[in-house]
Amino acid sequence: MPVRPATPADAPTLARHRFPDDADAGERAAYAAWVAGAVERGLYLGFLAEGEEGRVVAGAGLTLLEWGPTRGDPQPWRGRIVNVWTDPDFRRRGLARELVTRCVEAARERGVTRLSLGTTEAGRALYGALGFRASDTEMVRRE
Repeated sequence: MPVRPATPADAPTLARHRFPDDADAGERAAYAAWVAGAVERGLYLGFLAEGEEGRVVAGAGLTLLEWGPTRGDPQPWRGRIVNVWTDPDFRRRGLARELVTRCVEAARERGVTRLSLGTTEAGRALYGALGFRASDTEMVRRE
């Protein structure tokens, strides 16, 4: 299946990948506006698999975060894998693996040495096979 880089014109599709549930449809416009700009600035690198007639059937993205050097790692960038989505009719064909691998390679090409992602139970085995490990040290605060 052909894979291509995401462009700013793909922002509505990327927003649907980010917020696939109808209950979250109200979140899509703001995300689409942000991600279009992030693609233009080179801070979001997305990859899309296309099925027949160019219809997007899977996607994954890499958000680059200017983090600053940390102890033992002078590289200032971090990456976060986001928007991993596959159309239900195209699952279990290796598309997510291919697209996440492309994100990892894009990070490596830019010298990014630390990647993170959020996952569901369904995605844990795939991400584990690609070298991601659960962290005991991360905490989240929301207001």
